[in-house]
Amino acid sequence: MTIYRAQLLDTPQDPFHGGTLRCDQDGALLVAGGAILDRGGYCRVRAEHTDEEVVDLREGLLLPGFVDTHVHYPQVRIIGGLGMPLLEWLDKCALREEAKLADPSVARSVATEFLTGLVGSGTTSALVFGAHFADAVDDFFVQAAASGLRLTSGLVVGDRLLPPELLTTPDRAHRESVELARRWHAAGRVRYAVTPRFALSTSEEMLEACAQVLRDVPGTLFTSHVNENPVEVADVMRLTGAASYTDAYDRHGLLQARSVLAHNVHPGGEELNLLADRGTAVAHCPTSNCALGSGLFPLRAHLDAGVAVALGSDVGGGTGFCLLKEGLQAYVVQRLQPDGLLLSSAQLLYLATAAGARALGLEGEVGDLSVGKRFDAVWLRPRPGDPLSVGLAHAQDADDALAKVFTLGAPTDIAGVWVDGAGGSNASDKPGHRLAPEPAGCQFVRPSRGSGLGAGRGLGAPDVESASSRRTCRRGGNQIRPR
Repeated sequence: MTIYRAQLLDTPQDPFHGGTLRCDQDGALLVAGGAILDRGGYCRVRAEHTDEEVVDLREGLLLPGFVDTHVHYPQVRIIGGLGMPLLEWLDKCALREEAKLADPSVARSVATEFLTGLVGSGTTSALVFGAHFADAVDDFFVQAAASGLRLTSGLVVGDRLLPPELLTTPDRAHRESVELARRWHAAGRVRYAVTPRFALSTSEEMLEACAQVLRDVPGTLFTSHVNENPVEVADVMRLTGAASYTDAYDRHGLLQARSVLAHNVHPGGEELNLLADRGTAVAHCPTSNCALGSGLFPLRAHLDAGVAVALGSDVGGGTGFCLLKEGLQAYVVQRLQPDGLLLSSAQLLYLATAAGARALGLEGEVGDLSVGKRFDAVWLRPRPGDPLSVGLAHAQDADDALAKVFTLGAPTDIAGVWVDGAGGSNASDKPGHRLAPEPAGCQFVRPSRGSGLGAGRGLGAPDVESASSRRTCRRGGNQIRPR
């Protein structure tokens, strides 16, 4: 067993419905076999487990691993294709790039680059839009399984309005999808998602083939796009004759509690009621929606209707992997709308962690740092002099510190990532920072003059206390001193 000593922040209860930010300034997690067995103040946990190794992560903040509910692995190399609306961007950037994955060597290297970007941004679970080629998807699953990340993906299918090399038939799509799903669904931490590209590129026969895969391989997820761009929505309505974009999926039984639809920037009122009734979640992708000019996401309307919402990076329409950036952009998008929600830092953390876990059906395993959950975590530790380190040194309280993390945080501030207890510090060259400890509750105290980033602590990787170096709490200050 290992004790992780850290400043802990998470949102086990939905802050959109009365929950608040939970914080332990000098907290401890007892972890064994990848599971969190105990959580509490360090002094109490240490006193009850005096022989266990201690990993000291106080020089920073420990958060739950981020959960990305919509990201495209074939598009990692085209991030930054600006100046185009959705359909033009698909034609000139995304689809041309995705066609290259017919080459196994390209597919393999792209998958490696994608997984590196994902974990480097603190994402430990994700719903990943796969490739149009079965061999490429199979190789992605091989690498995903080896990475240890909690990833759900699948073969992307379409039979119209795509470049010829990306087209398939309903029969072939069904056959290849079932083969991949039976090989990979629930194999370790990877799962399978049935993935039609969007209703615009999939005929009725193709959508029915997708529904058949869900029936043939129970427990698989479903994901696609919906209501992203006004021109796209109009084209879908013209081609399908459906009552709405969501109806194009629902009439095939594709909307369910294991379904996640990306974007939904332009929903009709009845569509929101339908999604809520089906238990289908929506992946909100704010940087993509803004970069492609798709529109401003109506978060209040979704929540008022009871639709579950979580964050997605939407790489490569989105501007990067990091959900801290997506959280900040989600905040900005709401501020620009007359009826937008004034999002708190706790709500942003929830959207980036626990909400995503619930959308992906992983809420029993990850999403917060509660006892019984798996130890998926991200350690943020900015460099000295970085604006985030300055901000944290002057944070008024835990909520303010977290707001600074979303405003200023970046992948360069991620010093460690754990999935199922495996992983650790990946930034031994980063000196640490610890806000002054406050034994009575969660108040963050401004450090005194001269006690800024790295003050009083050495450089290097997290401190590890051996079993032979037992420690105790000194009364009056909750400071830790060796006997």
